[in-house]
Amino acid sequence: MSGAFLGVIAIILGAFAAHGLKAFLSVENLKTFETGVKYQMYHALFLLLMGSLPLASEKVKKICFYLTITGVIFFSGSIYLLATNSMTSFDFRLFGPVTPIGGTLMIAA
Repeated sequence: MSGAFLGVIAIILGAFAAHGLKAFLSVENLKTFETGVKYQMYHALFLLLMGSLPLASEKVKKICFYLTITGVIFFSGSIYLLATNSMTSFDFRLFGPVTPIGGTLMIAA
């Protein structure tokens, strides 16, 4: 269920970036946003695959689930905020150090 949910959100955000944000973001920021979408989708597919593996124990699946969800929130979430930073009055650059933490969590999963 979580993998499907992350996948649907990735599709929505990708479409929103391609159609809604194109006029507001630079090409570089749009590519950055799309990187967040791409890795979110990769990990949505990973969760779908992991959930269907009969060889993995429930404990391993649970650990991978929490690492992946937290990693996606940290990695892709911070990328979304950083890419759209120019559209807000709040400076989201303080979330920059969270990105590699999220990437590390996704790798660990």
